[in-house]
Amino acid sequence: MADRAAFIRAETRLRPTPHAPEICLHLADEATALWQKTEDELGQIGLPPPFWAFAWAGGQALARYILDHPEIVAGKAVLDFASGSGLVAIAAAKAGAARVEACDIDAFALESMRLNAQANGVKIFPRDNLAVGADEGWDVALAGDVSYEKDMARAITDWMEALHRRGALVLIGDPGRAYLARDRLVSVADYSVPVTRALEDCEIKRASVWRFRQA
Repeated sequence: MADRAAFIRAETRLRPTPHAPEICLHLADEATALWQKTEDELGQIGLPPPFWAFAWAGGQALARYILDHPEIVAGKAVLDFASGSGLVAIAAAKAGAARVEACDIDAFALESMRLNAQANGVKIFPRDNLAVGADEGWDVALAGDVSYEKDMARAITDWMEALHRRGALVLIGDPGRAYLARDRLVSVADYSVPVTRALEDCEIKRASVWRFRQA
């Protein structure tokens, strides 16, 4: 697609995030229609869901926690992995992080991050070239809603725990997905988060912010 930004603007509305209203995002009203339009525009079938167009429960919880505890990221180098809309990265930038890198493999997500950061008056650095297992010296690593697929969840959890062991602060936002490694984590905050019924089959979902257990 020649102009992803125009597509995103046309298919979403800029509005406050339910559980972090300090941040406005380009959000879609309905998932299936947007997914179909994305595939039609690109002439491809089997594209990844438009994760970038929704404020997922784990990301909202993590963003809320960061906004309420800015000292966690203030003046630090931050990685937001599987950033989607850029919600968590934007929260870190608003909280005073020195540099925020927002990683995702979806080109629409990268464009969505740019638009959302601009709408919130902050600077983040979208990137799609970060492999699981990398370590570029971040002070803080953040990941929201990454435990819904078994193999992916295991790989990301092992990676994030390695960052934790070398001294990074690692926080994971999750509403109790099936493959969350609860035995390796401890909850630091719990929230009741408004979500999209079509995605979560409910209107309020309990979501937590987790950190790794100390050795």
